[in-house]
Amino acid sequence: MFKPTLVVALGLAAGCALRGDVRKVELQVEALRAERARAETERAAQADSLRSLLVAVQQALAAQQAYLVQMRGDVRTDLVAVQQQLVQVQELTGQSQQRLSELRARIEERAQQPVPPLDTTGRTAGGGPSGNTAGPGPDQMYDLSLQQFRRGSLATARLGFREFLRLFPTHERAPDALFYLGETWGGESADSAAAVYQQVVKTYPNSSRAPAALYKLGLLAEQRSDKAAARTYYARVIAGYPRSDEANLARDKLQRLGR
Repeated sequence: MFKPTLVVALGLAAGCALRGDVRKVELQVEALRAERARAETERAAQADSLRSLLVAVQQALAAQQAYLVQMRGDVRTDLVAVQQQLVQVQELTGQSQQRLSELRARIEERAQQPVPPLDTTGRTAGGGPSGNTAGPGPDQMYDLSLQQFRRGSLATARLGFREFLRLFPTHERAPDALFYLGETWGGESADSAAAVYQQVVKTYPNSSRAPAALYKLGLLAEQRSDKAAARTYYARVIAGYPRSDEANLARDKLQRLGR
């Protein structure tokens, strides 16, 4: 049989072990509670941050909505003004189209004729003085033709410039009209353009279009890989019109081509 002292010792040992386990469990529970408290604190902080962000977004949306409302009002006002301007433009365009139709009707029969040699004697083909004819005046005819050129209606512009030169060969804008006539051929026929530029230099050598025409002849020569002819034209620009803008361009071209 066990001695009483041994039994008592075993009981005390078992009680100590049980109390140790209970203490461990209590410590674990306290740690879990502390961890849960920290997590709840973090969640609360995140919730506060999200609420602040939501308020800021709502305020931004409200400001954006107010701006869009004002913007729509401004755009509506601008659209009304644009519509009014379009009506005015349409009215003016209708008038211009009517004048162009009248001009086209007068010169259409000459559409396929080559550029006639310019008569610089001041007389028209009919024997009357230059400018003494019915229809649009020289300034109006030139402006209408130039408008068609700038719009890309090259065939119509070509007709207008031809008729202008036939009727008003001594007008101050005749060199410009002849030069732009050459420009209308630029993308269609290099030979036709070159022939017109040659005529500009020959007929109006003292005009500001003469150096421009010579420079254009140089560019056309370069396009057909005739460097010798190009150098000749550029040299003529520099020699004949040293103070022109084209002379500076010609010097650069000669330097690039090599003298």
